[in-house]
Amino acid sequence: MNPLSLPDGIKVLTVGELTRCIKGVIEEGFAAVWVTGEICNLSRPSSGHIYLTLKDAESKLRAVVWRSVALRLRFDLREGQEIIVRGRLSVYVPHGDYKLEIEEVHPKGLGALELALRQLKERLSRLGYFAPQRKKPLPGFPRRAALVTSPTRAAVRDILEVLARRWPAMEIWICPVRVQGDGAAEEVSAAIDLLNRLSRSAIVRSISWPTAGL
Repeated sequence: MNPLSLPDGIKVLTVGELTRCIKGVIEEGFAAVWVTGEICNLSRPSSGHIYLTLKDAESKLRAVVWRSVALRLRFDLREGQEIIVRGRLSVYVPHGDYKLEIEEVHPKGLGALELALRQLKERLSRLGYFAPQRKKPLPGFPRRAALVTSPTRAAVRDILEVLARRWPAMEIWICPVRVQGDGAAEEVSAAIDLLNRLSRSAIVRSISWPTAGL
């Protein structure tokens, strides 16, 4: 025995050395893990990262969604929401604690697109967009209708055929826009704004309606 009464061959680790050993074991052993839990302690600082805790009846796990991942989320994360995530565990040596770095998020029980649509409806409802007083009454026998869409899509032909059968006296305008890809949302918005603001004569002078061949 040595003067410190330690067994021979024992190596005494510093706190930092032990923590780095733990870091290696955890980060190598849990480089890709799926976890489910309920969101709590949700925080969104100005950095764009999302900090949260996943919890269940037994335990809690600190987690982070880095900004690059947060920008790709299809739905908003909320307190009390149950999610399934894929990520990796990382150890922060100075504090000796670990967290889950989330790389993929799925809502539990709902598809991401369905949840995103529900959240959008809730947000627009709070803004009053669906309030009855904002809605304009539709005429019983409309004289004119405008289609804001891509003139090359097959749906345009289907719409025109149905309208021709149901109300052949109605005049149809087709406002050509892109409906997918970069800039599509801006084109659709601009076209609707133009139709709302301008008279028929102004629209005819400003837009060439590609109705030929449809």
